[in-house]
Amino acid sequence: MTDAYIYDAARTPRGKGRPDGSLHEVTSLALSARLLNAVKQRNGLEGHAVEDVIWGNVTQVKEQGGCLARSAVLASDLDESIPGLAINRFCASGMEAVNLAANQIRGGAGDGYIAGGVEMMGRVAMGSDGAAIAVDPSLAMKTYFVPQGISADIIATEYGFTREQADALAVESQRRAALAWQEGRFDKSIVPVLDQNGLTILDHDEYMRPGTSTEDLGRLKASFKDMGEVMPGFDKVAMLKYPHLDHIDHIHHAGNSSGIVDGAAAILLGNKEFGERHGLKPRARIRATAKIGTDPTIMLTGPVPVTEKILHDSGMSISDIDLFEVNEAFAAVVLRFMQAFDVSPDLVNVNGGAIAMGHPLGATGAIIIGTLLDELERQDKQVGLATLCIASGMGAATIIERV
Repeated sequence: MTDAYIYDAARTPRGKGRPDGSLHEVTSLALSARLLNAVKQRNGLEGHAVEDVIWGNVTQVKEQGGCLARSAVLASDLDESIPGLAINRFCASGMEAVNLAANQIRGGAGDGYIAGGVEMMGRVAMGSDGAAIAVDPSLAMKTYFVPQGISADIIATEYGFTREQADALAVESQRRAALAWQEGRFDKSIVPVLDQNGLTILDHDEYMRPGTSTEDLGRLKASFKDMGEVMPGFDKVAMLKYPHLDHIDHIHHAGNSSGIVDGAAAILLGNKEFGERHGLKPRARIRATAKIGTDPTIMLTGPVPVTEKILHDSGMSISDIDLFEVNEAFAAVVLRFMQAFDVSPDLVNVNGGAIAMGHPLGATGAIIIGTLLDELERQDKQVGLATLCIASGMGAATIIERV
């Protein structure tokens, strides 16, 4: 089987996903094209340089609909002979795009790909696609559907995590993210967003709140308590599914959950011949990929079984991994991962995560692969694992190894 290598990792800064955010007037198409152009320029790509552009985005309606991947190619400076494929695996869409491209390369279906994703959450509202899992009673009732925030609180209740633990993780995420930006740890990957006149709109993750303390977070109201306990009463739904629970501990709030932001990320992948053809040096190889389905009610436990699967399938153990990126969808997701594998917090999300910098749904999977690669290089370590929980009960993971 042919090896698939990572040659470049790029991302835009994440903007606040609301009307006062710096990227609010930038369309999903424009941001995607900006990033594709950057990858093209950074790596000297000309003509039919890659087999395909595989682009993840979750809410595929309005400006993010109609195969945004192909639209982005046509809006960019890439050759029109390059096609585009839009995919959706919810929060892991950007990772799945990378994994799909890597496995296409490994199977001989093309020498090179650009893969990643975008989400403009301030322009295309999360849930505006009216997904069946949430709104069709024939499925929602069968699966004991609850919103993700309730799922995160179920994890906290089931595995014994307190609000104090969740808030401490959130404060540390903010501290690490601020330090990473201060020390320029993201410089290799960041592509500033420019306006049509070439002026910089955004060159840093603007969602961060440096200096956040546990006292600050302690004053925030639990975000999902009312929808759980009052109307529409999702706690009752959860306890029908899990009768051993007599209550749900509502520990999550805006400060220890991932931020709603805008952003995009891209990974340039190829085989050895692709790199030689374009004069590029590989930075890492994709050692393994995995995905799995999990309980759709608790929903967000996927990083644990998918990590078990990817390690088993690749003949590795948790001790073979030097660094971890576990998407901070909610604090309890990361706490559960560290609990399950007895992993030191010092090895997980070294530069902070989505609690501090935000979670642009379709892009995050590609973002954390790039962040992991940059940090492996910075620390001169070899092997890293990136993983995400996924809506409706799934998990995805990627193992990369420096070369």
